Amino acid sequence: MNADTPSPESGSIGRVVVLAGGLSHERDVSIRSGRRVAEALRSTGLEVEERDVDSSLLPALLADKPGCVVPMLHGETGEDGTIREILELLGIPYVGATPAACRVAFDKPVAKTVAQRYGVHTPASVVLPAESFRELGAAAVMALIVERLGLPLMVKPAKSGSALGCAVVRTPEELPGAMVNAYAYGTVALLEQFIEGDEVAVPIIDTGDGPRALPVVGIKPDGGVYDYTARYTAGSTTFQTPAGLSDELTAECQRVAMTIHEKFGLRDFSRSDLIVDASGTVWFLEVNVAPGFTETSTVPLSVQAAGLELGSLMAGIIRSAATR
Repeated sequence: MNADTPSPESGSIGRVVVLAGGLSHERDVSIRSGRRVAEALRSTGLEVEERDVDSSLLPALLADKPGCVVPMLHGETGEDGTIREILELLGIPYVGATPAACRVAFDKPVAKTVAQRYGVHTPASVVLPAESFRELGAAAVMALIVERLGLPLMVKPAKSGSALGCAVVRTPEELPGAMVNAYAYGTVALLEQFIEGDEVAVPIIDTGDGPRALPVVGIKPDGGVYDYTARYTAGSTTFQTPAGLSDELTAECQRVAMTIHEKFGLRDFSRSDLIVDASGTVWFLEVNVAPGFTETSTVPLSVQAAGLELGSLMAGIIRSAATR
């Protein structure tokens, strides 16, 4: 189909607004994700407008309400439910999870607690606000954490994405710097037992006929840690789709991701990040309600491995969201 010729389905949706950018630390990634999704949607014949989040957004949406909004905003204001609250106040349909579900998913310590409630394994951890870290004495607190969780540790901001502010700590001397780095991206740090194993990502999609798991993506960063550079620099990470897991482990990873998607009350799409250790235990790390769609992101790789076309898939999700 020619990109300039709307399909019968696209004609019923009307204008689609893809929101990308914003003011979070992940602005650049968001812009890349939004651009790719917008281009894929245009290839299906949809009328697509790309917009940043600034003071002109609300007047524009009020003056000419779109048929549906696709929030491709990463980071706190994009994934904590705020923009979705505004869209609900405006009465505009949007793709993705509700504000309440976003708040649970985006807060990593809360998400871990909810996951454990439903029998999902997640690494032992400690949550430490910056204020408490200072008031109680940094050295004493760090010594207790190492004694309790052991080494190595993964240190990360409690509310952030794209692995910004994350670091693996293998010696006690590395911990102070990792804490300072995490606090640069938020006021609360999450310190987790580091799980050695194969890192995988599992997208869940729902075009209106119920959620289903896509192929598992295996992630092997050249430097050993899937950090910001490994995620968004072409050639820095080797992806394997489907991941090189047994059928049994593949099914278990998909089951865990589906459990997270459904029990968290997520909608349309999500991506769960997991670790499979040497014993075959699947560990939940986090879930993303607005996963990346860049050229190096795992969701498009999984979509392709499933034999699906990104534009058609997203158009189907939008049709479902627009009629909720």
